[in-house]
Amino acid sequence: METVPAIIEPPGRAATRTATAGRARRAAARLGGAAVSGAGWAFGLASLVVGLAVLTSIPVLQLLALGYLLESSARVARTGRLRDGVFGVGLAGRVGGMALGAVVAMVPMWLVGSFARSAAIVDPGGAVERGWRVALIVVWALTTAHLLVAFARGGRPWHFLWPFGGPSWLRRRLREGGLYADSRDGFWEFVGRFRPAHYFRLGLTAFVGTMAWIGPPSAMIAATTRAPLLAPLGMLALAIVAPIVPFAQTAYAVEGRASALFGMRAIRERYRHAPWAFAFALFILLAASIPLYLLKIEMIPREAAWLPGLIFVVFLSPARLLVGWAYARSLRRERRSHWFFRLLGRPAIVAVAVVYVLVVFLSQYTSWGGAWSLFQQHAFLTPAPFLWFER
Repeated sequence: METVPAIIEPPGRAATRTATAGRARRAAARLGGAAVSGAGWAFGLASLVVGLAVLTSIPVLQLLALGYLLESSARVARTGRLRDGVFGVGLAGRVGGMALGAVVAMVPMWLVGSFARSAAIVDPGGAVERGWRVALIVVWALTTAHLLVAFARGGRPWHFLWPFGGPSWLRRRLREGGLYADSRDGFWEFVGRFRPAHYFRLGLTAFVGTMAWIGPPSAMIAATTRAPLLAPLGMLALAIVAPIVPFAQTAYAVEGRASALFGMRAIRERYRHAPWAFAFALFILLAASIPLYLLKIEMIPREAAWLPGLIFVVFLSPARLLVGWAYARSLRRERRSHWFFRLLGRPAIVAVAVVYVLVVFLSQYTSWGGAWSLFQQHAFLTPAPFLWFER
């Protein structure tokens, strides 16, 4: 019987195929890693937007959101790169992961609570209702203990989704000792990474300085019914200060000096270096503030108070970045722009300011807050504190 010789592939070709397969695996690994990293960044960005929206609906804590927006504008002003204004995405993703994990971990408690409420309707005071009430107490206690252990372990998503690893970890840590001190120190270290004191100081100082700019004109407009002649003067004053305020806020965030909030001459000088950039950024900022006035036509329920904040963050955050970009262009240009371009930029700014002032003036007649809405100019501050009001 004749033997068929085996076909042996040349060593060079086999090595080439092995190298090609290795490159394909590395490319697939890099692609998968990029996809996971991109998904994580997108989740962090969504968590950041929702977190800022929630902050804008809470009185006093609104100043933290304002401080973050000013810091983002200042970072762009320092570097001239828009991407530098989006920061804290990783930390926001951590908080968003904790919130999502906690929500999932509480699903059993919500289900048992739903059954308990149904039993109270079907068999009020009966054995079935008492049984579900006891079950609810037990599930509530177990869920609370699980959440505390999950947070103490680091608050990673799998700590919330896999509760069976918690008891063994807790026994080990109790034997080692120092659980409370480590958890306390870890919590405050994590909070400190957000720099809340810095953003609160930034937001509070900017709030006081901004109200010094827009407060008197808004008060004059609000006095329309008692002193009609004050309204035109107030509108004129607001049209003068509106183009200055956002850039003065950015100057304060960049320099760290409260006096920069009132540097009208310095802002005008910066305008002379980048007139069209200033006009464009101002147009985007004031135009982006208009949609939120539509949400003020009717009072917002307490449970939906964060929705206007979400609209505020989505529309106003990019506009704040553009304000920082325009300020950066003015800093990079050592010489003033030609007088012709400076002259053409002024009518554009005047037109934008006039339209904005008209919207603000009409808001007192369309908003449920009445004349008080004149002081809630979210183009420069944050949305109105809806939680102060109820239906």
